[in-house]
Amino acid sequence: MGRILAIDYGTKRVGLAVTDPLQMIANGLETVHSKDVIAYLKEYLDKENVDCIVVGEPKRLNNEAAQAEEHIAPFVKKLKKEFPEVPVERFDERFTSKMAFQAMIDGGLKKKDRQDKAMVDKVSAVIILQSYMQSKGL
Repeated sequence: MGRILAIDYGTKRVGLAVTDPLQMIANGLETVHSKDVIAYLKEYLDKENVDCIVVGEPKRLNNEAAQAEEHIAPFVKKLKKEFPEVPVERFDERFTSKMAFQAMIDGGLKKKDRQDKAMVDKVSAVIILQSYMQSKGL
């Protein structure tokens, strides 16, 4: 069994999270610059067995695609082209940044650490991954 990798894609930074090989626990992996994410993933996928890549899908409250989708859709297309052997799924990412920020507060992170946007992106990716795993009954 391989890992599940989650991506919280942004135009500046990309938060990454991954499960353990048994797909039981979601952990923050890294935050990388958006221009470097494909190279990072190539290196990571060479070392690790990944069963699925989950990319956050931003939606508005009325279920329409959010404006950020215009940047994410081309990324997903490139991801599928670069890694045709790995299935790519989309998962609703509404409120993940707010949930990540609250999780950081609840976890006792200092204000200075909570202002680290890279940390918020990584925690958002973990929340996307946890929500995806729950939806699949993992």
